[in-house]
Amino acid sequence: MTSDPAVRPPLDKSRLTGIGSDEIPDVTIEVVETAASTNALAVRRAQEGAADGHVVVAEHQTAGRGRLDRTWETPPGTALTFSMVLRPVVPTRSWPWLPLLTGYAVGKALKAQGYDAGVKWPNDVLIGDKKVAGILIERIETRDGPAAVVGVGLNVGMRTDELPVPTATSLAIEAGDAGPDRTEVLLSVLSTLREAYDAWQAGGDHTGLRLAESYADACVTVGQDVRVDLPDGSVLTGRATRVDPGGRLVVDGPDGPTPVAAGDVVHVRPLDQ
Repeated sequence: MTSDPAVRPPLDKSRLTGIGSDEIPDVTIEVVETAASTNALAVRRAQEGAADGHVVVAEHQTAGRGRLDRTWETPPGTALTFSMVLRPVVPTRSWPWLPLLTGYAVGKALKAQGYDAGVKWPNDVLIGDKKVAGILIERIETRDGPAAVVGVGLNVGMRTDELPVPTATSLAIEAGDAGPDRTEVLLSVLSTLREAYDAWQAGGDHTGLRLAESYADACVTVGQDVRVDLPDGSVLTGRATRVDPGGRLVVDGPDGPTPVAAGDVVHVRPLDQ
């Protein structure tokens, strides 16, 4: 796969690495040319003592990882692939909200840029019914205590023939042009994510309830008929009715309302109008 550097310029490394606290507080950005996986690199940085808010972004990721150990490679210059080290101090019971918070923040940043983005539970970001961003969160132990590595892969400049699957899309395809500047998109997403994360950390249970309401409003899965492939190999079908205070998707199935903490969700048909 090739890319035209005149059409797909590199990230503005000097701007990203020189970012100040007045632009995005408590974030430092490390730009690398190539990485097999930014999550793997961020895990290493966390174990080496990287502070909360350290971001690793790759110009080209060659072996990105998703849920269920899925891997992919994107054409150089067409995607944003980055991972952020976070060290939450909220109670352990609140950690399951971090993947949902991340999906919500990415979707919110894209909506602010004019895209009709929403979140498929738990954290796939869609435009319409097609996936534009995927998120992988890993909890790890470090000498400074537990940390989370938040990985995001966002399709920015891909053409239709460069998409990994037919159910994906990119910002360029949705806009009908070459796509936005990746540096600007990255700064917007990081700013929105940092703001949401800091509010979640500071606000206790009350802020958690507000996050649950905001997430439910952005979650396009609520109100859908769904099929959920559960981790034990079983399948649950029914209507997704809400997201509970623990971040679980509640599916009204054959045995009544069933909360789902993990699983692959397929939207069976569009929302009723």
